[in-house]
Amino acid sequence: MTVYIDNEFDGRTVLQLLSAYGFSRKSVSRLKRLEHGIELNGAHVTVRAVLHTGDFLYLETSDTEDDTADIAAPAPLPLDIIYEDEYIVVPNKPAGMPTHPSHGHYNDSLANALSYIYRDSPFVFRPINRLDRDTSGAVLVAKDKRTASLLAAQMEKHGITKKYIAVVNGAPQPEEGVIKTYIRRTADSIITREAVTEELPGSKEAVTVYKTLCRGNGMSALLCEPVTGRTHQLRVHFAFKGCPIVGDTLYGSASGSISRQALHAVSLSFVHPCTNEELTLRAPLHEDMKKLLKENFPECYKDDLI
Repeated sequence: MTVYIDNEFDGRTVLQLLSAYGFSRKSVSRLKRLEHGIELNGAHVTVRAVLHTGDFLYLETSDTEDDTADIAAPAPLPLDIIYEDEYIVVPNKPAGMPTHPSHGHYNDSLANALSYIYRDSPFVFRPINRLDRDTSGAVLVAKDKRTASLLAAQMEKHGITKKYIAVVNGAPQPEEGVIKTYIRRTADSIITREAVTEELPGSKEAVTVYKTLCRGNGMSALLCEPVTGRTHQLRVHFAFKGCPIVGDTLYGSASGSISRQALHAVSLSFVHPCTNEELTLRAPLHEDMKKLLKENFPECYKDDLI
């Protein structure tokens, strides 16, 4: 990455800039070790170098071969990219694709797909949010360590807003509101979660904001915002309210209308950690979700539900 030095950093050191930009001690040590890790106006310098307005500071933030020793195997999988720059990439993950490689899915994950796209340069998969295998939609991925660290800090402070379209059985009451429970892993499974009370061991607070967009044929289309990020949070919360997500066989039942849970991560809103630009990125609905909505909510269906 290249930083243009403006008046804010005139007279300050490289180390002071690195600290202000959120570089950790480990990241600074890495830059110092690299042959071209820190260059000021084309010349190698130490972190003690003094900056002046108009300078160009180059920092080697891309991954090296050592960083990518254990990357996912590249696989040529279909993948739509809704946004990309030198720091981040946001794919619209299809349903049926795991986020990470796992047992039985070593070559068909989002990590494999992105490793193939960036196969000509070292690439480490650093997802900031994660989606279940059968949930589709936007996944925010950082391209380097510093960007990942800054985005993770933003996520920790609830600075990244995630919105989903969900189709549920029945109709939640009230039509819009906030679901607050605690969620923990069930005792007899490593996969399933349950809504519980605060005092039970392993419970973590979970908060979801939702709004009913339309109803039809015994179902409701909802716009949902998980304020917290618990595993299976939306799936658990709507099952808890007695209206499980359509097609969710883990917390509800199979559906003849869609072959997976009807859940799509439709947008991500955040401040770009490197440009400070406020971004809202939308992931178009996939065909199975479009079909479900058009067939059951013809009077209120539109391509952009938010």
